[in-house]
Amino acid sequence: MTTSEELTKVHAFRDDALGEHDAVGLAAAIRRREVGAAEVARDAAARVRAVEERLHAVQVHLDAPAPYEEGPAGGALAGVPTFVKDNTDYRGLPTGHGSAAFTPRAARRHAPFARQLLSSGVTVLGKTRLPEFGFSPTTEYENAEPVRNPWNTGWSAGGSSGGSAALVAAGAVPIAHANDGGGSIRIPAACCGLVGLKPTRGRVVPNAQSRQLPLDLVTDGVVSRSVRDTAAFLAAAETHWRNPKLPPLGLVEGPSERRLRIGLLLDSPNGVRSDDVTRAAVTETAQRLEGLGHTVQPVELAIDPRFTDDFLTYWGMLSFLLGVTGRTLGTGFDRHRMDGLSRGLRETYLENWRGTPGVVRRLKRTVEAYAAGFRGLDLILSPVLAHTTPELGRLSPDVPYTTLVERILAYVAFTPVNNVVGTPSLSLPAERTTEDGLPIGVMFSARPGDERTLLELAFALEAERPFRRIQDV
Repeated sequence: MTTSEELTKVHAFRDDALGEHDAVGLAAAIRRREVGAAEVARDAAARVRAVEERLHAVQVHLDAPAPYEEGPAGGALAGVPTFVKDNTDYRGLPTGHGSAAFTPRAARRHAPFARQLLSSGVTVLGKTRLPEFGFSPTTEYENAEPVRNPWNTGWSAGGSSGGSAALVAAGAVPIAHANDGGGSIRIPAACCGLVGLKPTRGRVVPNAQSRQLPLDLVTDGVVSRSVRDTAAFLAAAETHWRNPKLPPLGLVEGPSERRLRIGLLLDSPNGVRSDDVTRAAVTETAQRLEGLGHTVQPVELAIDPRFTDDFLTYWGMLSFLLGVTGRTLGTGFDRHRMDGLSRGLRETYLENWRGTPGVVRRLKRTVEAYAAGFRGLDLILSPVLAHTTPELGRLSPDVPYTTLVERILAYVAFTPVNNVVGTPSLSLPAERTTEDGLPIGVMFSARPGDERTLLELAFALEAERPFRRIQDV
């Protein structure tokens, strides 16, 4: 249990060069020369220092932050301070993947997505923490401080992009890198009251760690405090590289006049029932949508009943492969020093590895069930998570594996489908819990390549009821 001293809110908003700007607003202020990029970087670093002792969100600071030298002059987010998640190479910094099982080496070059992010002109201040190899929906460790939720520090900031979400929610930086292989953008966005869009598979450059696998689950993106920041990032990323197999997105700047047919999914496709508080937040959002002129109707996704077990087996395969290839990540790799969740996933896979071809085949067939559920619909509205944000410790990797996996599956029941199918999915802030003041997110899912509809609807909801700000609550 947490102490009363821990049950506090932490934020870094102050009267400095960043003010209360989001990334788009801050970039505009820099372009107008109301503030300088160097001044912004200095004040952002001071904000990070002010909250880091409480949040533990940063893995490594960059001693001399500078705008990306190869980026276009006057990039859309030029001068905006940000962080890169510590599972992505940034030249000169070690990539630790949240693991104590090895000593990481300094990266010799930027990862392809790091180059895409940096091409927008952002200033990188360092790297954010994640749970070991991104496997957990909370950013906690066996022998280190967890990343804490700035809305209430006794609770989880989510995972795996928990460090990025904590910094953005606390106002230390307006936007930060995140990636998502089973919910790792949307989960921390929901926990921390942020906008978190998992793009369509192939919308941004392929993730270096997963593109060689039989099923590429991971897509990179950002977490932000405003819809326009996420839209601006995607538009900037597209100017660096665009996938010709997907429809162009461009810059989405506001809501559409189009009225949508939206499916309502209150319980997960694998049968997990969402808790009452979460259901109420989703139902209230559905009512708001109807008030805006959209049609909302119940929907079912008839996915294979083996989906959860298959996804868990595939997740275990990833842990097994890391145990085999971990020496490429750094020096002294020892799979026995991987945390309890990673070891348990690996052992589960070793018990079931013979079924791998069937697992991959069935997961790939989820595309058909997803498409069938979307017939006649433009979007699907659902919870992000089956219940509200857990207290720190409940999902810690030192919880016995069987108990931990049961708890994770009862919590992360909605997000993995989009990773398997490769479709875009967006977490938006909806309500806050009454007892502990924590955000609750709702999720919208779309057809492949249709980030535009997600963003247009998000703009409408944000305009109709602006998202609550941590500094005002």
